[in-house]
Amino acid sequence: MAKTKQKLPAGQQKELLSILKTRFEKNMGRHKGITWPEVEKKLLASPEKLWSLNEMEMTGGEPDVVGTNKKTGKFLYFDCAAESPKNRRSICYDGDALASRKEHKPSGSALQMAADMGIDILTEEQYRDLQQLGKFDTKTSSWVKTPVDIRKLGGALFCDCRYNTVFTYHNGAESYYAGRAFRGVIGI
Repeated sequence: MAKTKQKLPAGQQKELLSILKTRFEKNMGRHKGITWPEVEKKLLASPEKLWSLNEMEMTGGEPDVVGTNKKTGKFLYFDCAAESPKNRRSICYDGDALASRKEHKPSGSALQMAADMGIDILTEEQYRDLQQLGKFDTKTSSWVKTPVDIRKLGGALFCDCRYNTVFTYHNGAESYYAGRAFRGVIGI
């Protein structure tokens, strides 16, 4: 994950915290045993991560706490929009894939966009964990972190949920579709 030194102006920070608190309180099933004051304390201590959460919000991700990282104890924010984030669609997987397109290039790549936002894209395991919290990507799909051996051969993985089942598929990493974006994660 790329580190960012970006910070939100005070007014924007206050507005974002209000949005995050409302979403947190509306979706208590996503973060059992976690209280808003403990999350807010960590958010206020991490202004650069607030900036990243704002980027997730502004691109349609609807970030929310989904639990904690068992190794680090950090709160995990995932994109929890019902469908893949609208302002991140029609992008290929990574910079190499983008560079390989000779014509009809997409506007960017999932890995670069995530890095620019200061977040990571979900792994397949994280994507499956998200699906335990609700119905996501029933009409869209999301790129997920692809193992190096698959990527070396030109492929990339994406997931969606159809027929109450999570499916993992593959495409050429340079492909892009109007219904495919990526979902991000950040630890706070």
